[in-house]
Amino acid sequence: MSKVDALSEALVRQPAPYSLPTETVDLLGVRIHALRLDELLAYMGGVIAARRRAVISYANIHALNVAYRLPWFRAFLNDSDIVFCDGFGVKWGARLLGAHLPERFTHTDWLARLADLASRDGFSIFLLGARPGVAAEVARRWQQLYPALRIAGSHHGYFDKAPGSAENQAVVDAINAARPNLLIVGFGMPTQERWLLENWDRLDANVALTAGAVFDYLAGAVPRAPAWMTDHGLEWLGRLVIEPRRLWRRYLVGNPLFLWRVLQQRRGRLRLAE
Repeated sequence: MSKVDALSEALVRQPAPYSLPTETVDLLGVRIHALRLDELLAYMGGVIAARRRAVISYANIHALNVAYRLPWFRAFLNDSDIVFCDGFGVKWGARLLGAHLPERFTHTDWLARLADLASRDGFSIFLLGARPGVAAEVARRWQQLYPALRIAGSHHGYFDKAPGSAENQAVVDAINAARPNLLIVGFGMPTQERWLLENWDRLDANVALTAGAVFDYLAGAVPRAPAWMTDHGLEWLGRLVIEPRRLWRRYLVGNPLFLWRVLQQRRGRLRLAE
């Protein structure tokens, strides 16, 4: 059995306590849910309240470019319970295909609302990712803002993630000892997806949410682009200015490639890697 098949079996496919809109948009072979943030939060809360399990993933231009060339990654996204729109580029790409995604929401903007929801409803959260001390700083800040919030634990992302390694097993054991309702995984893409693919069936958590570099921003370790940029589809440019060495290829090469691939899909000429 492949890892992708194993993930499909590991996801509990019982009917969700909250019915999501059935409309989805196919963009570069990835099924993206046409939903709003309030609907996503309600769905996550319902899954946790019912003690079910779900994997929540996101789609931005980088994600769709990775999915275009990596079949296992594309399959992971399509096997996830939810894939939400995390980027204006994805909204615009859908529009080029004559489809509509009602809302774009990026983790830095909405995780505070999720933490507030968790504090009010009694859900516990485990933060996993970033450099040593960063996730712990996010947990400290959230605890100050939401005293009732149950932080089940935190751990950095700098450990040996190879299946069967002692360090990886120690992290799995720590999560399972905490039994969080929500596990937020921020290793960056596609490392976080590969790690969940290899470990989700062994984790005692209700919801896994992939989150990229969000802990760096929430902890203040990396500055965010000004609001006028993030609100008008230019967050990618702000990130490029802040971290040019790390992100130049993703944006200066990846963004034009994405547009070309969407146009190929519009013409019926898209050919995905197999």
